[in-house]
Amino acid sequence: MKKKVTATLILLLSLMLVIVGCGSENQNQNQSQGNVKKEETKETEAVSGASQTSYTPFDQLKDKYDIIIVGAGGAGMSAALEAKEKGMNPVIFEKMPVAGGNTLKSSSGMNASETKFQKEQSIKDSNDVFYDETLKGGHGTNDKDMLRFFVDNSASAIDWLDSIGIRLNNITITGGMNEKRTHRPEDGSAVGQYLVNGLLKNMQEQEIPLFVNASVTDITEKDGKVNGVKVVFNQTDERNIAADAIIVTTGGYGANMDLISEVRSDLKGYVTTNQEGSTGDGIRMIEKLGGTTVDMDQIQVHPTVQQDKSYLIGEAVRGEGAILVSSDGKRFTNELDTRDNVTAAINKLPENSAYLVFDSGVKARVKAIQQYEKMGFVIQANSIEDLAKEMGVPVDQLKTTLDTWNSAVKNKKDAEFGRTTGMDNDLSNATYHAIKIAPGIHYTMGGVKINTNTEVLNKDGEPIPGLFAAGEVTGGLHGQNRIGGNSVAEIIIFGRQAGIKSAKFIKAQ
Repeated sequence: MKKKVTATLILLLSLMLVIVGCGSENQNQNQSQGNVKKEETKETEAVSGASQTSYTPFDQLKDKYDIIIVGAGGAGMSAALEAKEKGMNPVIFEKMPVAGGNTLKSSSGMNASETKFQKEQSIKDSNDVFYDETLKGGHGTNDKDMLRFFVDNSASAIDWLDSIGIRLNNITITGGMNEKRTHRPEDGSAVGQYLVNGLLKNMQEQEIPLFVNASVTDITEKDGKVNGVKVVFNQTDERNIAADAIIVTTGGYGANMDLISEVRSDLKGYVTTNQEGSTGDGIRMIEKLGGTTVDMDQIQVHPTVQQDKSYLIGEAVRGEGAILVSSDGKRFTNELDTRDNVTAAINKLPENSAYLVFDSGVKARVKAIQQYEKMGFVIQANSIEDLAKEMGVPVDQLKTTLDTWNSAVKNKKDAEFGRTTGMDNDLSNATYHAIKIAPGIHYTMGGVKINTNTEVLNKDGEPIPGLFAAGEVTGGLHGQNRIGGNSVAEIIIFGRQAGIKSAKFIKAQ
């Protein structure tokens, strides 16, 4: 009885403290972290390599660090791990209540060439082919120095991830590529959650501080060199934190509809797949310091987005054999052409939307489809005829379309649209499935100008001392069109480089 009374009193006292708002900022941070843990537990049940997450309590904040990293996506965490390995004391400030950024939403995989996993699977590839196909995909407008560094360091990035327990050895293909080089988790699941969980696990093991609900509002400088940041914790407590170098990894501006409308008025009204924190904060802060931007009007629209929830349906679905059909049940394009071309083909349809159609074989090979099912996106039927009825398309036409496609796969010749990839398996294994999709804003190719050392450049092309950037916050690498799978490669390759080069900069001082 005594125990029950004591427990009741404790509960009442706790409720009173919440009501009067007496909780400390540290308690607020811990509460948000508890919610994050619950959310991550749900997400990681079906994802290999998952790890529970805890963030650094506010009371462990220091006044100075060697390197401040702004943004806790894949690029930021890769930078932190490399900086720590080089003997630095880095910290990450993340404005959202959870780490991961747009990396969490990544689905298809990470492109890389000449990797050990390709060699193990007898996939013939080369850095030069990867370079040429990416340059072609970007319509020849890519920054060639950045692209060369990118492809030449892609295999070592796969090796580095593998060395820290993040194995991407399940290989598929994406649009605009002619070789299988899109590396996924071993079980074929979506790459994003797996990658973020793996990086967070390594962050914890290396005891690298990561503060969430920590919004950097300005990068400070003195005598022409960056020396710290202004950061607001839990929307109330502003602090000045010093550092010898700053790495900006805040992502793009795909969720800033005002900015998108300003640079691309034709995209007004499109849904966006970006997480709400992708608002271009890092670009704005860097511009205030004299940094310059490139390709800000180059915004990628992804062709396959579920519209009701603005949710990306990953390119791996097509890479593993799915086709696109219109409302009349017909194919209308090469499904694995570049994203801009597939988007244009969908937009030419009267309904401006289409269906991804696939069988149980594709579903088994692309674990991300399980998530699409949970979210209610997937139409399922036991036969093609029943699927057509569920979709509301002509039964005879959809059956003819599938028969024609299966014949094309058998003969390795797509006479209709010239598709040559993602044709390893036909669509003949019941059950049958469809997801209704339409284009949506997905990625911002533009951003701040950097060199291959990830140093931020001013309008004269000179590095701003102590200021580095990596990931979607930067521009130039992808040119006018990004190849699917290249963004995950970019955040790891250039995130690592930012950590290495910022440490070298500090040691040279």
